[in-house]
Amino acid sequence: MNQAPNASPSAPASGGTPPNAQASAGRLPWGIVTAIGIGTFMSALDGSVVNTIQPILVPALKSNVATIQWVLTVYLLVVSGLLLGMGRWGDLYGHKQVFLVGFGIFVVASVLCGLAPSAELLIAFRVLQAVGAAMLFASGPAIVAQNVAPQRRGQALGLQLTMAYVGLTLGPLLGGWLAKNFGWGSVFFINVPVGLPALWLAWRVIPDERGAEQGKRFDLAGATLFMLGLTAMLLALNKGYAWGWRSPNILGLLVLAGVLLGLFLWVEARLPDPMLDLGLFRNRLFSFAGISAVLCYVGLYSTLFLLPYYLIDGRRMEPDQAGLILCAQPLAMAGVASFSGAVSDRIGTRWPTTAGMLILALGLYLLSRLQPETSIAFVVLGLALAGLGTGMFVSPNNSAMLGAVSRERRGIASGVMATARNVGMVLGIGMAGAVFTSFVPEVKKVSQNPAGLIAGVHWGFLAACWVALVGSVTSLIRER
Repeated sequence: MNQAPNASPSAPASGGTPPNAQASAGRLPWGIVTAIGIGTFMSALDGSVVNTIQPILVPALKSNVATIQWVLTVYLLVVSGLLLGMGRWGDLYGHKQVFLVGFGIFVVASVLCGLAPSAELLIAFRVLQAVGAAMLFASGPAIVAQNVAPQRRGQALGLQLTMAYVGLTLGPLLGGWLAKNFGWGSVFFINVPVGLPALWLAWRVIPDERGAEQGKRFDLAGATLFMLGLTAMLLALNKGYAWGWRSPNILGLLVLAGVLLGLFLWVEARLPDPMLDLGLFRNRLFSFAGISAVLCYVGLYSTLFLLPYYLIDGRRMEPDQAGLILCAQPLAMAGVASFSGAVSDRIGTRWPTTAGMLILALGLYLLSRLQPETSIAFVVLGLALAGLGTGMFVSPNNSAMLGAVSRERRGIASGVMATARNVGMVLGIGMAGAVFTSFVPEVKKVSQNPAGLIAGVHWGFLAACWVALVGSVTSLIRER
């Protein structure tokens, strides 16, 4: 089994010694951290900014809401399906190469998206952009882990998360301002002046490397089965509350996902050079950290589904007002992510992650108490606690997962981390949607059913709270 023993990422032996001289000396390589951080920022910004311009795209491209929704959905599906494959590609051929190629694809695709004359072409270019984003997501953490000393790994990963959360916060605000003043295409064009200098910086400062598993074959069959199976599963979870959980389309997608993912596991267990080394999951720290990550994002993303209904339909707020309130969550996450990572470098990852999940559960419980007359300060408090708990959890948890594997498995570990995030996100939205629509069957008429709205919000957040509590247990027991 090609992995480190159940070691804490705070231990010097965890995951091997980085080759970079600065890393060995215990100093942060700021050029590398900055280059990876800008790529993380751009990917997060672009993932959130399109939500803002969705209503503008319908008339601008002479399309309809159902079609424009695929601009968002296809990005999520393609990124999620490619993460493991891109992580494995980096292990074989070098993470720097994957990162640079992904960065270039992302910038070029951004220009094409901004120039798209139709909704169909915009969706196609978003697929290309998602390919680049998957390469950035899968290779970035692996590059950080290989060039930062174990005793600074949590801090460095926390800085990357801070950049991601800043992107998530600025996305809706920047997107609305750009679209209003320069047209919807400027939302994509902004990636060019930001991305090109960052691409040059990454080329200059990231050390050249040979793939840690150079000479082994890429598992194309496993990559294809995983991509198709995960895409089918995520599509079913994403559209379940809209199409109906018992509809033939959803049931068919879930059956297809089960068959394809089952075949994927069967193939991986029999190949000499599998895309996903299933032996990684025999490592208790790695597997439980992955489960905890999924549960964390289930709880977190429930808020993104439920709160807009509460604020806009229940409290009659304008979308920009609701957006400002929702900023409390990513701002709290950004404020604590780096600090939490630095703390975990000193005391280990077990207690910061457990405490973070408990704080997330507390924030979700407070949000489950919302009523029509609840003060906005109370709403902001619940959101801030949820963000604070998530920020405390994610940096140490990512550090634990990367520190639990050997150097030649860090790309696939990065892919597993990112896949856990995306699966948790879709599960959270799907779970919240299923609970909410059981009280408000016709989502389009939610404002006409205030009692059902409050009941749906209450039970949706309560379910998310229980998920976070389970996550605190998996974080606590992951190390013997």
